[in-house]
Amino acid sequence: MSNELATPTQAVKDIRSFLQTDSFKSQLALALPAHLTPDRFARVALTALTRTPKLMECTRESLLRCLMDCSSLGLEPNGRDAHLIPYENRRLGIVECTLIVDWKGLVSLARRSGDVVIFHAQMVHEHDVFSWKNGRVEHEIDWRTDRGKAQVVYSHVQFKDGSEDWEVLTVKEVDAVRSRSKSKDLGPWVTDYNEMAKKTAVRRHSKRLTLSPEFQAALEKDDDRYEERVVRDRSARSEPLNPFAGAIADSAAQLAPPENYDQRAPEDGADNEWDGDGAEGGRDA
Repeated sequence: MSNELATPTQAVKDIRSFLQTDSFKSQLALALPAHLTPDRFARVALTALTRTPKLMECTRESLLRCLMDCSSLGLEPNGRDAHLIPYENRRLGIVECTLIVDWKGLVSLARRSGDVVIFHAQMVHEHDVFSWKNGRVEHEIDWRTDRGKAQVVYSHVQFKDGSEDWEVLTVKEVDAVRSRSKSKDLGPWVTDYNEMAKKTAVRRHSKRLTLSPEFQAALEKDDDRYEERVVRDRSARSEPLNPFAGAIADSAAQLAPPENYDQRAPEDGADNEWDGDGAEGGRDA
């Protein structure tokens, strides 16, 4: 075997070839749940590499770690349940693959336990009809008119016994979370702000819920994880938050999603998915 360094083209071929080997698929088979097959997972992984060519520059170790983490969770790196994001580590002079679990992936894990019937998140805009009173959310959307700027995001869960619970965050609070994220300036935080805001609400909500071990494992394996700090003390508030107060509206103007963000409506009809197109590697400080 030659001792010469592999060219970039050879390295790409090696990675793609390895993902199709029986050795890799046998490792997947040990971790994947019954509803996913190694062949399907390998195809999805190859598609992710095609959509985001910069992933080819990632170290094999980091790429395989992310793929094995996905397989152990039973989530596909398809840009809907989970994202593979290339991250440029300037200190080490390498590109690393990072895993970002989408809020839809978290919801899927929560529902697999059978205890959760409904788990979803939604953005609230300035022209929506919205109220949050005694811990309960009422939200109406007129899809025929301009909804205005995003101001609030909330998460709603209903359990099989019929009980319900909500979590509400302002965009100012979402931004405080984003500022602590390793991936705050790349990937879905840039291309799909609303989707990451929903994930923030789901993550914060999960802190007060008893969910499956798989759900908790996803939070630990997520490279977008952040130190969960108390942004506000709910117990000290005597009145429900008014999400349309002037200060919050001002912060919403600064945190509006990018102009090229594809916000389709209604949400139930089509998901806003980040498919990796145009992804750029991040740079750590």
